[in-house]
Amino acid sequence: MKTKQLFIYAVAVLLTACGGKAPQVVPTSYQTMTISKSDISVPLKYSATLKGTADVTIMPQISGQLMEVCITEGQQVKKGQVLFRIDSRNAQLELESAEANLLAAQAQESSAKLEFESNSNLYAKGIVSKYVLDNAENQYKQAQASVAQYRASANRARVNLGYCTITAPVDGVIGSIPVFAGDQVSPSTYLTLLSGNAKMYAEFSVNESVLEERASGDIDGSLQKFPDVTFLFKSGTEYGKKGRITSITGTVDRTTGALTCKATFPNPDGILYSGIQGTVVIPYDVKDVMVVPQNAIVRLQNKSLAYKVGADSCAYSTIVKTASISSDRDLVVIEGLEVGDVIVTIGANNLVEGQRVLFPSAKED
Repeated sequence: MKTKQLFIYAVAVLLTACGGKAPQVVPTSYQTMTISKSDISVPLKYSATLKGTADVTIMPQISGQLMEVCITEGQQVKKGQVLFRIDSRNAQLELESAEANLLAAQAQESSAKLEFESNSNLYAKGIVSKYVLDNAENQYKQAQASVAQYRASANRARVNLGYCTITAPVDGVIGSIPVFAGDQVSPSTYLTLLSGNAKMYAEFSVNESVLEERASGDIDGSLQKFPDVTFLFKSGTEYGKKGRITSITGTVDRTTGALTCKATFPNPDGILYSGIQGTVVIPYDVKDVMVVPQNAIVRLQNKSLAYKVGADSCAYSTIVKTASISSDRDLVVIEGLEVGDVIVTIGANNLVEGQRVLFPSAKED
């Protein structure tokens, strides 16, 4: 981008009651640039909300009295760590009863088996009838079914006893805990949210047009084309580790024309928490385009104007169209200007149509 410091000299003749004074020279400066094509990296910013990649709602599997809350809000926990304990006395009694019934059924099965084997031998010798043998076999099968039934009951009771101790299914951080020791809980009771925060994802929406040039039939291939992304907290502070876009929905929202994306960020220090709102920044590279500073474009109602310097060294407005993407300082012009055009940059807002901006001493050598 080539700029020049140009001067327009306006002569003001000040008259007084006593006569005229010598004219004063008042300089007004402008800068111009010659349009060319270049590459630009535009930071695309999207509002996002963080969530743990393995957020788990903790709820009881059985009803009972909550005996102990073993963790505190905001505590980091490991997979398998005890979170809550529910009164296990009833579950323990049910298990003992089921195991006793199982033992009785196994004893009956042993007796029925002996009876069946004995009648089988007697039937082979022609001592008992086929009816007696069949009846003994049926008794044995019935005893086997009873054993299977009571074994299932014992296993179910054992599982229910295990449900009395609630452990962490993943590593993570504990959310709010709305219950207290002594409360009655049931399978519909919300205990807490365990946010698996070893990795966090930021969910945000991206306009379809931004994804077009990187899109392909291979989703994994498309994701690989995206650069590393940055997360900014609401304060504007940048999170110290880069993330990657790891998920794009396969459908476009009809209302917004956007796709939902997820960018995954590593969180080894536990700095990120579910629910944090911020901004995901994607560096978007645009190649071989006309880039102008934002102060070169004058907004007039619903039009965007640039002032081109004509052969007579005067500035004339022309309507331009800019791309929807822009950086903090520059805009991409897609219509209204050509390579080689000279436009006014600094001072464009102060120009009047046809005003002279180039003088012999300021023209290009």
